[in-house]
Amino acid sequence: MKHLVPVATCCLVLALGCSSAYYGVMEKFGVEKRDILVDRVEEGRDAQQDAKVEFQSALAAFKSVTDFHGDQLEDEYENLKSAYEDANEQVDEVVASIDAIERVAKDLFSEWKAEIDQIGAPDLQAQSRTLLADTKARYADLIASMKRAESKMQPVLAAFNDRVLFLKHNLNAQAIASLGKQAGEIDDKVRELVLDMEASISEADAFLASMESDG
Repeated sequence: MKHLVPVATCCLVLALGCSSAYYGVMEKFGVEKRDILVDRVEEGRDAQQDAKVEFQSALAAFKSVTDFHGDQLEDEYENLKSAYEDANEQVDEVVASIDAIERVAKDLFSEWKAEIDQIGAPDLQAQSRTLLADTKARYADLIASMKRAESKMQPVLAAFNDRVLFLKHNLNAQAIASLGKQAGEIDDKVRELVLDMEASISEADAFLASMESDG
């Protein structure tokens, strides 16, 4: 569930900069930290989904190079380079989205814990503590899954970068043949990464569903 805020307000929030000011402005529009966390998790899930597509595109571009037998090697190289750069940019988006999730989650759980202490009724306080503990446990599973997938992106990016640079320096049929022998290795790396990203995306969907049911 996305919470739409007027553009002018978004600009004001950016100008204010600090988290407390940001939360204060958002709360005036009825958007609590819990809502912001939900939005950030949705954004993180979508960033990983986009990253999955970009890595698959880079793999397809690499296979296209290794299977190429024509004269336009330069074009194939440019396609691979572009696919690698797109994947690299999307990984940056994933890293930024995880950082944003962690910041909001930390602030939400800190606020939640402080507010529990203000509840006078013991039974309600106990219920709130249980809900907080359950939410933190689900969040821990989510962020661990996201970070596990993210940690495997950089090695795959590095492998693609190695081959992009190799082709840049050796744009000939012999170089293509050499890379062709490594196609299976790259394919395995991307497939493993995609599985981790899909697991992370599923974990995000489960977390979002649990937040909705709790809400």
